[in-house]
Amino acid sequence: MNICNHTNKPDFILMGLTDSKETQLFLSVLFLLIYLVTVLGNIGMILIICLDIQLHTPMYFFLIHLSFLDLSYSTAVTPKTLENLLTLKRRISFIGCFIQLYIFILLAATECFLLSSMAYDRYIAICKPLHYPVIMSSRCCLSLLTGSYMIGAVDSSVTVFDMIKLHFCKSNVIHHFYCDTSPLLSLSCSDTHVVEVIIFIFAGSTILGSLITISVSYVSILSTILKISSTSGKQRAFSTCASHLLGVTVFYSTLIFTYLKPSKSYSLGKDQVASVFYTILIPMLNPLIYSLRNKEVKGAVVRLVKKRQGSRKLR
Repeated sequence: MNICNHTNKPDFILMGLTDSKETQLFLSVLFLLIYLVTVLGNIGMILIICLDIQLHTPMYFFLIHLSFLDLSYSTAVTPKTLENLLTLKRRISFIGCFIQLYIFILLAATECFLLSSMAYDRYIAICKPLHYPVIMSSRCCLSLLTGSYMIGAVDSSVTVFDMIKLHFCKSNVIHHFYCDTSPLLSLSCSDTHVVEVIIFIFAGSTILGSLITISVSYVSILSTILKISSTSGKQRAFSTCASHLLGVTVFYSTLIFTYLKPSKSYSLGKDQVASVFYTILIPMLNPLIYSLRNKEVKGAVVRLVKKRQGSRKLR
């Protein structure tokens, strides 16, 4: 075990996912492919929505920012993970580690409330369709987005500023592939009880607060859908929120498993698998979920392709 002097703020060593060189090579190729799909998928989603005027609606306004968040927090983790897998350089500076942690919590917490804003948008669209243009105005959408980022910033600031004051003198080896709260707390020789309680309260408030908003919205949506007499009407109403519901289920299931528990119950294998899922896989899956299951996005792609072909013929 590497004994560190906390006054020198030493570099941390990220142990990664495995010590096997064969497995490291396999994972590096796999994660690189996933990251490329993530970048292309999310940038593609942003461009499609921006270029097609028919998608300039509140739902797709939020979807642009969801793609931006997925792209950003995947970029905050994946490139460093690839570097650790492909090279022997596993070090990350003390400040760099906490910057990575700050960015990740900021983006993840913001995504929680962005998903709840999207659920509220679907609630208004289905339960109060006549009032939709008035309620979901540009001002309302911007307020919901700004509020999501502000809550994310408060959450990450409180967590990181409390943790950075701790003394890390046990070891500089982080048994994880990126800087996360539980692996870092386990390295501290300070009393972490108060910090753990604060993190649990803020993480719990973020996850449960946004999840309750989503649940209440979907209970109201389900109640409204069940009152629709025609089968086609029910299918059309449900199809407008099916993609979002799937994305929410995948995102929150791994998030709750990882963060709504004491840091002492941190399990190296299980928590790393969950972390891989929501830091690397989910940012890739979201563009697929919202495009493959969405007729409007598919229609926008067809229109953009035809428009491009038409412009080529005119030349």
